[in-house]
Amino acid sequence: MIENSNVVPFADDDDADSAAAGSGPVSRPQPVEVKRMAEAIVFASAEPVSEKAIADRLPDGADVAQAMEELRIEYAMRGVNLVQIADCWAFRTASDLSFLMNRNAVQQRKLSRAALEMLAVVAYHQPVTRAEIEEIRGVETSKGTLDILLETGWVKMRGRRRTPGRPVTYGTSIEFLDHFGLEELRDLPGLEELKGAGLLSPRMPSNFAVPQPISDPDVLADDEDPLTDIDLEELGLLTPLAQDD
Repeated sequence: MIENSNVVPFADDDDADSAAAGSGPVSRPQPVEVKRMAEAIVFASAEPVSEKAIADRLPDGADVAQAMEELRIEYAMRGVNLVQIADCWAFRTASDLSFLMNRNAVQQRKLSRAALEMLAVVAYHQPVTRAEIEEIRGVETSKGTLDILLETGWVKMRGRRRTPGRPVTYGTSIEFLDHFGLEELRDLPGLEELKGAGLLSPRMPSNFAVPQPISDPDVLADDEDPLTDIDLEELGLLTPLAQDD
């Protein structure tokens, strides 16, 4: 039997070099432990968690993307599923078991037709200003209707358009994707799906087309400026700092 205390079992070349240098083998996170930690982070959060936030809490070198994909597969046939919402992850009741929650669900007031139309315009045409919403709908937009969409959290202020008056631009949020079970905006229904659901008239003009939603709603367009603290104060979204006497 040969004994050699200098041999590091199962070490790769980098570990062996480190051991030879006297610093010991490199400790790398095990995939099983990475999955367990990632699972705990998402489970403990009341809101969808971004991959970046998960990675920030995991050990260096952890393969977050692989861990989340393996977890998604493992939870695919369970009562709760791990779902991806944009670049975030969350646990949600399996869609075929949602009827179990209906008995205790809080009945929410349905959105008006005007609010639904406005939400659809924002979803498909974002980034869009209030004037552009009115132009697309062909009617004047009530401020109260827009406020309702902002209060639901499904619509958010994105920035300001680089045009005279610098109007605010609007877009949808992570909460919008989460509520409607969408992984990304490109999962919004297309023309044929909308017709099949009875949301569009079968006698639509032949040249009618449904706009292609933007791929990344978090990236500002070339003609948009980000909202500053001054903008947020003007819009009532930021409390002005108290000034010294």
